[in-house]
Amino acid sequence: MELGLMVEPQMGGSYEDLLALAVWAERSGLDVFARSDHYLNMDKAVEATDAFATLAGLARDTDRIKLAVLVTPLTFRHPAVIAKTAATIDQMSSGRLELGVGTGWMEPEHEAFGMELPPLAERFSRLFEVLAYCHAAFAEGARGYQGRHYRLAEIDVQPKPRNLPIIVGGSGKKKTPMMAGRFANEYNMFVTTPDELAPRLAVAHDAARDVDRDPADLLVSMVSSLFFGETRADYDEQIAKAASKRDLSPAEFEQRLSDRGVPRGTPDELRERLGVLEAAGVGRFYIQMFSPLAEIDTGLLDPAVAALRG
Repeated sequence: MELGLMVEPQMGGSYEDLLALAVWAERSGLDVFARSDHYLNMDKAVEATDAFATLAGLARDTDRIKLAVLVTPLTFRHPAVIAKTAATIDQMSSGRLELGVGTGWMEPEHEAFGMELPPLAERFSRLFEVLAYCHAAFAEGARGYQGRHYRLAEIDVQPKPRNLPIIVGGSGKKKTPMMAGRFANEYNMFVTTPDELAPRLAVAHDAARDVDRDPADLLVSMVSSLFFGETRADYDEQIAKAASKRDLSPAEFEQRLSDRGVPRGTPDELRERLGVLEAAGVGRFYIQMFSPLAEIDTGLLDPAVAALRG
């Protein structure tokens, strides 16, 4: 299974903070470094850098690791801007960018910056068209697209990406997996149980077959925080602290983690629980960090990565 680090720069942090984490991820042997795309941490006044601008910087300041945006809201940019920017960063990174696209959701962010946030049904309609538009723009030769929201003339858009996987992410049970199966190279979601995953995968695989794609080519990924201890005492201490912040008992909090299928525990338990997800079809797992970038302690992440690598 591939492993990645997922950070949330809207929590606060400069480009240098982001670069330090990407370099750590690369040196630690992780497969992918991902960041969110938000302009605001709800209503908090903190540094919140632009996803594409910083990924362009990382494209030149790292060497091997894949770089992903999870995910850019279609409400931020016209699909022409998404496609052209992504193709440019693909070129700058020698084919290491992975493009995640989603509907957008954070209402305070859109309100603060004066950006339109259409109703969810319209955003899903637009997402389908953004994905179709990008496929047309990235295709060899001249291929246009005409939709209700967007159109692309039948032109040969250049540059073409060298290698630009598309990621569709979300927790929906029908529309999101359908679009992932039809258009995406990777289907991403928050961690869930194999029982919850199975019907979503069935929808995605059926959609892939409908357009003559091999369902086996669709990478399934999950993102989650980790609760890890090198010893049982370390783990119990971490659970107790996390439970206290949520006004729960340790047993109540651990039950919540269990219900969601969150990998957790000591090294052997962590590997076992990740193995359950892998057996269910998950091929990539992102460790998600919600802290300000400068507060992420990679020294604490080192043993967790070592445990996951086995």
